[in-house]
Amino acid sequence: MISQTVAGEVSFLAQVNEAFDEAAKIVDADRTLLDQVKVVNSVYRIAFPLVRDDGSIEVIEGWRAEHSHHKLPTKGGIRYSSNVNEDEVMALAALMTYKCAIVDVPFGGAKGGVKISRLNYTEGELERVTRRYTAELIAKNFIGPGNDVPAPDYGTGEQEMAWIADTYQAMNHGELNALACVTGKPLEQGGIRGRREATGRGVYFGLREACSFEDDMKELGLEPGIGGKTFVVQGLGNVGYHAAKFLLEDGAKLIGVAEREGAIASEDGIDLDALMEHRKRTGSLLDFPGASNLEHRMDALELECDILIPAALENQITEQNAPRIKARIVGEAANGPTTAGAHRILVQRGILVIPDAYLNAGGVTVSYFEWLKNLSHVRFGRLQKRFEEQAFGRLVDSLQNATGKRFTEKEQELIIKGPGELDLVVSGLEETMANAYENIRETTKRHEVDQRVAALAVGIQKVARTYESMGFFP
Repeated sequence: MISQTVAGEVSFLAQVNEAFDEAAKIVDADRTLLDQVKVVNSVYRIAFPLVRDDGSIEVIEGWRAEHSHHKLPTKGGIRYSSNVNEDEVMALAALMTYKCAIVDVPFGGAKGGVKISRLNYTEGELERVTRRYTAELIAKNFIGPGNDVPAPDYGTGEQEMAWIADTYQAMNHGELNALACVTGKPLEQGGIRGRREATGRGVYFGLREACSFEDDMKELGLEPGIGGKTFVVQGLGNVGYHAAKFLLEDGAKLIGVAEREGAIASEDGIDLDALMEHRKRTGSLLDFPGASNLEHRMDALELECDILIPAALENQITEQNAPRIKARIVGEAANGPTTAGAHRILVQRGILVIPDAYLNAGGVTVSYFEWLKNLSHVRFGRLQKRFEEQAFGRLVDSLQNATGKRFTEKEQELIIKGPGELDLVVSGLEETMANAYENIRETTKRHEVDQRVAALAVGIQKVARTYESMGFFP
């Protein structure tokens, strides 16, 4: 039976399961096995007291869901939100399983949530909440380098991940791989270069890959490539900002932005860095010079543009506003920004929806690289960077001596440069997003389904095959 929210709408978990059922129709696997793939394996509900700075006591609620243990560790972020609940955490954990499988990251899916709005708590209170939540996870074996590895999500960041890592190390003294218990950490505490912008960069790589196919763009009435395309972004957090930044660097034009305080638009384009400075100075993106304030925050979603990027929370595009969406491509940078009913409307209208399960996988991909770095105890690029530079340098010298042609200083720098950690992370992410999109596109064409169905089918098939390889099913 489909679960319902208080408002009578289909719950987030029910929507994820509905999407699963649709995708499972084209998956070649035993139906009973698919029931196992679908179910959330473990959920831990947590409640603990917090002594506030004023001496009052508040009971904090939290959850950690592990959707699938077909591969270990499980992986998924921790969000701090006053709206978080068990249903949402379970749904997001399920999406993480499929997401990891789609991009060939060897983790099961998990997700965590603490029911607080970080704006209502001091830094000291947030630290106490984070450390206590971590201690609860440790007590029930819901965290560890080989068990379950959290990461940042909505409302959390590097600072919270640093507190988690420190608490884990303190309670697991002498564990060699303790830093691998969590990803998204500060660089100084075992983090990796490129993690902060990873999800937004992955959104850019995914959109660039989608826009590279001439036939697909022709069906949408668009030219191939990112350059010249107009886009709107909802949410200027870490993901939305970096997705916009990389699109702008590739020649796209930002014409609309929405945030919690309102929305703005400009046909002439919006300077992203100037907007961020304006918002920092005034506390709002409204009244930005050269742009118009929109009457309602959600109006930005209905602006005429080539690409719409919802990068905030789930259920932003609904059956009510989907008929008014004017974008030709919807790139789901957030988790679950489009309801199932809205998705059907968009697809029927010929809009290309690039699904969240694929498009925002950049974060978990680079988290995987960070986890590997923590386990290997060596920075990527450290062993080969100078060796390769010296080898390429000798090659350039040989070419110049043999041909008499002299390379410019800039040309030599480009040829000789050895890869550092960021170079390798970006290259690995680009390769991951490109390969995954090719698999999704091929499945889309072969089964004549939309990309959400295709992406989930790709992920589900991989999880099912893992179970089959264990000998659970013939």
